[in-house]
Order: sequence, then structure tokens, then C-alpha cells
Amino acid sequence: MQSMLNNALSVLGREALRIVLPSSCVGCGGELPWRDRVSSCCGPCWRSLPRIESAKCRSCALPLPLPTTDNRQPTTCLRCSADPLPLEWCEAWGEYRGGLESVLHAFKFERHDFLADPLAELMAGVVRDREFDALIPVPMYPARQRRRGYNQADLLARALGRELSLPVRPELLKKRKEKARQSALARTAREENVRGVFEASDDARNLAILIVDDICTTGETLRACAQTLVARGASRVCAISAAKAL
Repeated sequence: MQSMLNNALSVLGREALRIVLPSSCVGCGGELPWRDRVSSCCGPCWRSLPRIESAKCRSCALPLPLPTTDNRQPTTCLRCSADPLPLEWCEAWGEYRGGLESVLHAFKFERHDFLADPLAELMAGVVRDREFDALIPVPMYPARQRRRGYNQADLLARALGRELSLPVRPELLKKRKEKARQSALARTAREENVRGVFEASDDARNLAILIVDDICTTGETLRACAQTLVARGASRVCAISAAKAL
């Protein structure tokens, strides 16, 4: 009798999960197995996400080429050598392509907000044991956040904060203007598009801050955020994203 009851409850639980979670993998589109899955991504797709294994540009997290002929490993990419971001360092877990691009698209635009925890777990492995006073998500303009229903950077920051046992302080940085989406602009227009749109609190003074975002493309959004925080007296500013666009 107890066995029959347990089986019935198990079936009910699986059916409840089928309602709550999508039944197809966001990576390959195949049906999700019950055991080998990470949220809405099947196990094989999740394990094949393109992690950055090579050295990365200290300024923008772009994967770097092999060491030079004199065996020295470059620490910044060519673009950042000429115009580095105002960050102590920038990190990214993976490359924005393939399965990771699909996962982040679902997370950002298709309301798969439950992906925040597993993505934050990956990101935590990159920055664990580094000391900060607070995490700050890249802010979204309030009207746009209401339309989308959430700020994916905020969800990532809160999940990462739980992983690292660090406070999340979104009130320290606000977006005061709404302009065109960065992803819709050419590289040359992105710096101007975010100029002057962020406002930092005086409470950022003397804090070591880690900015959190989902994707780092050109880095101009991170540049604008960091400049604003540094101008308010932050002692140091670093950044982490789930993916770096190549």
C-alpha cells in the first residue's frame, strides 16, 4: 500500500514539474529527461556549454591568443591595450555562442528565470575566494524592467550573492535614462548610447564592488557603470558576466 502511494506521489510530482518547467531543452530542442537536466537544459547540452578555458583579457574577458614568440602571455587584448575599461579586472565564464547563447536567450527573453541559480553556480567558480563588499547588478531602466517582468542581471546577482555569501546592493547604481538597446547598435555607437545614463549612490564610497551582468559584448555598459561608481568613491570595481561575446 505504501509503495503504491509513493508511486502515485512520484507521478504527481513529475506531472507538476512538467507543468512548471518546459518539456523541451532550450539547447537542442529535444525532450528533457527527468533525471539528467539542469533546469530547462538537458544534461548533455549543459555539460557542453562553451567555457572559456584559455587566458582572458584582464580588462574585458576576451579569450587571448597563445603566448608570443618570447613566451610571454598577453594580459589584455589589442583594443583594451589602447583603451582599457576602468575595472581592476573583468571575468566571464563562457563564450556567447552555441548552447550558452541559447540558454542565455531563454533566460533573458523567454522568462526562464529559474536558470539564474545554475548559471550563478558556474560564475561563482570563476570568482570564488576573491573579496568584495557588495555585488551590484547592471541596472535596467524601470519602465523596461516592468515590460520584461524582471532584470536578468539582478536575478544573476542575487543567485551569485547566495553562492558567495555576499550582499547584493542594487540601490547603489540606478539607470536614469532609457535609450536604444545596446544589442541593436554598432560597436562605435555603444559608448555614446550609455554615456551619462547611470547614477551611483554616495554609499558606494570605499566599497569593493563586483558588477554582475549576463553578457559582456563590447564592455561599454560595464565601462559606464564602473566610471560612475569610481566617481562616487568606490575603492575598486570588478565585473563578472556569464558569457563573453566574441
